[in-house]
Amino acid sequence: MAMRHDIQRDTWKQQVGSAAATRVENGMIVGLGTGSTAHQFIYALGRRIQDGLRIAGAVASSQDSKDLAISVGISVSDLDTYTELDLYVDGADEVDPQLRLIKGAGGALLREKIVASATRHFIVIADSSKQVARLGTGFPVPVEVVPFGAALVRKRLEALGAAIQIRMLGDTVFVTENSNIIFDCTFAGGIAHPEELDAHLHNIVGVVETGLFLNFAQEAIIAGPDGVKTLSR
Repeated sequence: MAMRHDIQRDTWKQQVGSAAATRVENGMIVGLGTGSTAHQFIYALGRRIQDGLRIAGAVASSQDSKDLAISVGISVSDLDTYTELDLYVDGADEVDPQLRLIKGAGGALLREKIVASATRHFIVIADSSKQVARLGTGFPVPVEVVPFGAALVRKRLEALGAAIQIRMLGDTVFVTENSNIIFDCTFAGGIAHPEELDAHLHNIVGVVETGLFLNFAQEAIIAGPDGVKTLSR
């Protein structure tokens, strides 16, 4: 049963990736997200380019996404070249009814948020299991932290009510592409006031960025048992 569910979710990811790729127009500068769902968008965009679509350029939010994009024929540059994007497509760990997001399970939250901040239009793509009534009920909030003074940051996060797990990669501490570490923060009962929490988190010296993406996504393309639907904020 679990394998059948995984296959079903893979199909939904392919559906939303393909649906988002149809939104790309000739001449656009496109932001490429990170993670398994975003990768389906990259595959679909690569197929459209092979069929004749001509985008002006692309910016990837991680090395993994950059490598994948190049492998499917997408020319990738950076934000020094393109400081404003037309469209950014990325997945999410959780999506609430206001299209507020938790992102960062793949560890690229800082670069994802930088790319998201540079785009005119952000479409989040996900399967229906990622929809929640309240953020933080299924996934922790990743908080990217400078290693220097991390114990102090942890103490202050715990004072906000967070139960913390340091992100690991096997037996070693996970290190982001920005040479930082990640604290995965769980809040009992979820997050009642995401904007308030995000402000408190950013006020902690040593916190680089959080996985709370609030007021970033304008649209969500969601696939599930009832098909593919588009939600707008």
